[in-house]
Amino acid sequence: MMVELLPFAQSLVHYSLHLLAPGLIAWVFFRGRWKRAWLIMLATMLVDLDHLFAWPDVFVPDRCGIGFHPLHSYPAIGVYAAGCFVRQVRIPAIGLLFHMVTDFQDCVWMACLSRM
Repeated sequence: MMVELLPFAQSLVHYSLHLLAPGLIAWVFFRGRWKRAWLIMLATMLVDLDHLFAWPDVFVPDRCGIGFHPLHSYPAIGVYAAGCFVRQVRIPAIGLLFHMVTDFQDCVWMACLSRM
């Protein structure tokens, strides 16, 4: 029974991290403009449009996007990390970097589930 709930829990954690955690980050670090910061971080989910360039299948539920999709590549992640130190792009950079962390934890979770 517990094993059957794990994929549901994985999805719940994954999408909560994508939607709710940026709001918490925005509220903690950008309190005076947290709503705007949250919306900007939510907009960084458009980075997932790079999934459309995946070949041969656009969506594969058990494929790890980190290192596979162009905007989820390690060089791109390095650019996002560097952007955290540039005031003008800090909020989207944090959103993109947190998006990558969220996707990475999902990859780890998928690897663990595949061993069960």
